[in-house]
Amino acid sequence: MCRSGCWGRSTPIQTLRSSATPEIAGGAPPPGRHRGDRWHPRGVVVDDAGMDDAATFGFDTTTEEVLDGVDLTGTTALVTGASAGIGVETVRALAAHGATVIGTGRDLDKARRNLADAGVEVGDAVTLEELDLSSLAAVRDFTDRIYARVDHLDLLVANAGMMACPEGLTVDGIETQFATNHLGHFVLVNRLVPLLLAGAPSRVVVLSSSAHRICDVDLDDVNFERTPYQPWAAYGRSKTANAQFAVELDRRLRDRGVRAVAVHPGAIDTELHRHLDEDGLAFVTQAGGPPRKTVPQGAATTVWAAAVAGAEDVGGRLLEDSTLTAPPVDGVPVPGDFAMPYVYDPAKGAALWARSEELVGEAFPLA
Repeated sequence: MCRSGCWGRSTPIQTLRSSATPEIAGGAPPPGRHRGDRWHPRGVVVDDAGMDDAATFGFDTTTEEVLDGVDLTGTTALVTGASAGIGVETVRALAAHGATVIGTGRDLDKARRNLADAGVEVGDAVTLEELDLSSLAAVRDFTDRIYARVDHLDLLVANAGMMACPEGLTVDGIETQFATNHLGHFVLVNRLVPLLLAGAPSRVVVLSSSAHRICDVDLDDVNFERTPYQPWAAYGRSKTANAQFAVELDRRLRDRGVRAVAVHPGAIDTELHRHLDEDGLAFVTQAGGPPRKTVPQGAATTVWAAAVAGAEDVGGRLLEDSTLTAPPVDGVPVPGDFAMPYVYDPAKGAALWARSEELVGEAFPLA
C-alpha cells in the first residue's frame, strides 16, 4: 500500500473488488428519506403539496422527481462539465425549472450536440463557456469572463472530472487527476466567491465519489514521486480532495450565506469511463458490482443538494442518493456509513486548503 493508505500499482483488480465498500461491491442502496423544507436560492416559496409522498427520495429518484414543484426562475447557476453525462442532465433539469444556466466544457460543439439531444437549446436561458480545468491559466481566464457576464451566482456546481486516466502531468506540472478534478475547481470556486456572496444565500455543490473511500489525499506526494502511480489511487485522492474542499469551504463561508456540499452521484455509464482498460471497465460494470443508475438518477443528488434540501441539513456534508446519511449532532456533521472520517477532519481540510494554495500559487484566505 502507498503512504496515503491506497492501493499500489501491483494490486490486482480482484483485490479492488474484494476490498471495496459495500456500495462499490453492490450492496443494496439504503432506503430513501427526505429531511428539511424545500429551499430556493432566491427565497421563492414553492408548492409543498404532496411532500409526504415525496419523502422517499433515494437511489431511484430522478431529477424531475426531486425538482417537482420547484420554481428556479431568477436563479443564476454555473455548471462545469456540461458537455456530457450528468453535467448535461444537471443543466437540463435546472433550466427546465426556470434557472439561467452557464455551462462549461472543453469542446463546445460537443456540448451543444449533447444538450440538443437532451432537448436543451443553447441561447438566452442556457449559454456555454469554454473551460479546460487542467490548465490554471485557462481557469483564471474563464473566471475573468464570468465577471464580465454576471453580477452574482446563486448556484455553482463543480461537476466536471476525469477518472482513472493514465499517468501524466498537466501543463502546470501537477498529476492530471488531482489537478483537473480538484485544483481546477479549487481556483475556479475561490475566484468566484465574490459572486456567490453577492448571490447569498447561495450554494456550491462539488461532485465527489464513493471512490473517496479508496484513500485519503497524500499532500506530500501529490505527483506520485514516492509511490508507484495507480490510476484508481489517483482518482480516489482527487475525490477525497473534492469532498474535503467542500467541507472546508462550507466552514469558511457558511456564516456569510454561502453553503457548500459534496455529493456522490452513483455508478452511471457515462464518458467518465473513457480511460478505463479492459480490467477497469469490467470492474465498474460487472454483474454484482455497483448498482447502476440512469443519468437522471445520477444527477438527482446534485440538484437536490443545490436547490431543494435545507441548507443546515446538507451544508458541509458528503451525501448520496438524495438523502442524509447521518444527522448532525449539535450542528456538527457526523460521518455515516458512507463518508470516511477523514472527509470531516478539520485539520485535514485546512491542510488541503494550504497545500492547494501552494500548488496553484494563489492565496484564498476567506476566513
